Amino acid sequence: MPVPRPLRDRCREFLGIEDEIRYIFPAFSYGGGAGFIFVVTDSQVAVISTGALSRTKPRSVWGSYPRGTRIGPVETGSGASFEFSGASFEVDDEYVAVINAADAEVFARDSLPRDPLPDL
Repeated sequence: MPVPRPLRDRCREFLGIEDEIRYIFPAFSYGGGAGFIFVVTDSQVAVISTGALSRTKPRSVWGSYPRGTRIGPVETGSGASFEFSGASFEVDDEYVAVINAADAEVFARDSLPRDPLPDL
């Protein structure tokens, strides 16, 4: 399920950014608990904490990293999980492709499919 536009707008406003949000996905601390939103722009990977009670209201910036920071790899099996900046996170399976695409955009550009309509 795509991240709803109101949440994208809240994150953009919370971070005070004008950059286009290239990728955005929710995650949770491994084993439950706090919620997070990963926001990927052309210049940064921002991780916003939403706390344990809300999954859609930004509370604080957990960290901000240069765009060249790898998010994955995502381990799958009994749920999808990954380590980022020394912490373990879980994501719904539907967001694994988002993480892989965000990493591929920086680290494996040749593996991305060609734009079928480059003039649009």
